[in-house]
Amino acid sequence: MAMNRIQFQKGLSLPAFLEQFGTEAQCETALEKARWPDGFRCPRCGQAPHYLLSMGSHQTYQCRTCRLQTSLTAGTLFQSTQLALTVWFMAIYLISQAKTNLSALALKRLLGVSYPTAWLMQQKLMQTMAERDALYTLDGQVQIDDAYLGGELAGGKAGRGSENKVPFVAAVSLDKSGHPLYIKMAPVPGFTLKAIAEWAQRDLSPGCVVISDGLACFTGVTAAGCQHQPIVVEGRKPKELPEFSWINTVLGNLKTSFGGAYHAFDFSKYGIRYLAAFVYRFNRRFHLETLPTRLLVAAITIGPRPATWLRQAEGAC
Repeated sequence: MAMNRIQFQKGLSLPAFLEQFGTEAQCETALEKARWPDGFRCPRCGQAPHYLLSMGSHQTYQCRTCRLQTSLTAGTLFQSTQLALTVWFMAIYLISQAKTNLSALALKRLLGVSYPTAWLMQQKLMQTMAERDALYTLDGQVQIDDAYLGGELAGGKAGRGSENKVPFVAAVSLDKSGHPLYIKMAPVPGFTLKAIAEWAQRDLSPGCVVISDGLACFTGVTAAGCQHQPIVVEGRKPKELPEFSWINTVLGNLKTSFGGAYHAFDFSKYGIRYLAAFVYRFNRRFHLETLPTRLLVAAITIGPRPATWLRQAEGAC
């Protein structure tokens, strides 16, 4: 049997990671290089000449022109953190390299921090993943399906009407050979024409060909300039549906990932971030070795995401 090149790729080993980012000085250097690839530039006046000041827990730069003082972490996801950068970098490594999702409880034990701290770090990094992937859209041939987070409550409604189920759209784009390229997963208010049209305008490129199981709401993708090709699946089992083999595989992997990592989380409030972590890793599955550095750059670009903002799920997600 041929070796799967994704599963058996080199990745970034823990010893290699610690060799590059094992000290605070190494992390500060990496953060500075990722934030200012061509050297420090004042965020106010754009000038390069500066002084390095010894104040606070991290390096502070003072512009020689306008005298503005800028902390190394100011304006990034790490702004105002009291944690060492080595702890943050280790969290980035663990979350980005995990084959499945990583729970806050597991992160707490691995990092040696409190559960609230681990939860907040996890939410910040998953929010970074969500916002980074929101910049891209799917194109070409796209398989799409309706799915749900959560199960039925005892004594509650059954099926799609369950109060504990949060609907989300799952989609995978394919190359010309029929192999998966990228995926998108996003919670929606419900499976209605309006909800699907709004999702398609946000996550699909105009002109892509969307293949669905014929659920009526999926015709809403045409409002985003996409073609819709419904395939009736009534009475057929998943194994009898090669047209949807990849979207079914992706959803199966998601179920396995969530079941193996989490006991429970607030599906309606934070579901988009947990989906985003799975999507982010899948879309970069060919580049495990550089994934931590890419997530670091995204964390620098995203800007501060304070705890109060993160807990206001509607505004944050």
